[in-house]
Amino acid sequence: MTVSNYPLPRANAQTQPYWDGAAVGELRYQCCSDCGSVQRIPRSLCEQCQSSRLQWKVSRQTGRVLTFTTVHRAPLPVFKDMVPYVIAILDMDEGFRVMANALPQACAGLEIGTRVRVGFQDVHGMALPVLEAALEAAP
Repeated sequence: MTVSNYPLPRANAQTQPYWDGAAVGELRYQCCSDCGSVQRIPRSLCEQCQSSRLQWKVSRQTGRVLTFTTVHRAPLPVFKDMVPYVIAILDMDEGFRVMANALPQACAGLEIGTRVRVGFQDVHGMALPVLEAALEAAP
């Protein structure tokens, strides 16, 4: 698999601090300095009060599984050797969401509501978030 065929995310003005954090093993999220609202996805203005005074904070990297799916059919040829793999959307404790592939050791017994920890994995020179470990079974 070549780097040119692998669809890596591209940073933009709103997401560059997120990717800079990922490069050093930090899961960062954006929040408003005026109203304290946490942005679910990075933006140039606060979703709640429209302030431009946004800041980046470092997450504890723990949360819960909102939903997940097991991919059995590669959406692109570059993913063919990876199937089956699990993709999850995680509600992080600070109030934002992350979509991440689950490492194999985190997949056993994975359920909606399971507490999890996010880590990072190097993929063709870019640190991408991964569901690293399940912390407990869902209640």
